[in-house]
Amino acid sequence: METIALKKQIVEAAQELVRKGYLMATGGNLSMRIPGRPAFAITPSNYDYLKMTTDNVSVLDFELTQLEGNLKPSVESAMHGVIYQIRGDVNAIVHTHQVYASALTLIKAPIPALFDEQARFLGRSVEIIPYAPSGTGFLKNTAAKHVKNRNNAFMMQNHGALVFGHDMERAIHNVEILEKCSLAYLLAICTERKVSRIPLAVREIAFAKLRKDQKKVEQGKFDLGGE
Repeated sequence: METIALKKQIVEAAQELVRKGYLMATGGNLSMRIPGRPAFAITPSNYDYLKMTTDNVSVLDFELTQLEGNLKPSVESAMHGVIYQIRGDVNAIVHTHQVYASALTLIKAPIPALFDEQARFLGRSVEIIPYAPSGTGFLKNTAAKHVKNRNNAFMMQNHGALVFGHDMERAIHNVEILEKCSLAYLLAICTERKVSRIPLAVREIAFAKLRKDQKKVEQGKFDLGGE
């Protein structure tokens, strides 16, 4: 896929997430791996998503050298870059400040396996990545440590959500699954009653399917045209 096509996907995805309420103001960032190159494309820093064009999307190598783009890249570029190096199954990253997931980060409440689709696409649980200031090496290193568990969604304490996909469409779907789970879990814990989880065996079967897909992506055998 040509770089311009990836940039177009990023712009369209960002604007879709704005319309759906998952991205607000200039918060958050999106990126995509560039196939066959140690590089990725990422949204600019502090720029209105609805005004963004493909020219505003930066291309960086894994040393964070800016190869393309007429604006400063996201301050979280280092975090995106290290995740692509650690997770060969990840081709798209979405960081949002979506409300319900962000609320759970404030009370340090990881989401256990509540639903089949959650385990199938997000992983065994949605864990909390401990707080680190935005755009710092501390955040990059903390995130890098936690994403090795192969889950596809995380919540960053006092910050927001970090979601992965084998392509951008899957990453957006995972953003939506995360917000559904976040809202359901918030409502459930507000009742002060015991929150039920899916059976452990079901969780592991679903997660095994996710891992199978991830391995296919790493081996270049996954059909990126569908599930």
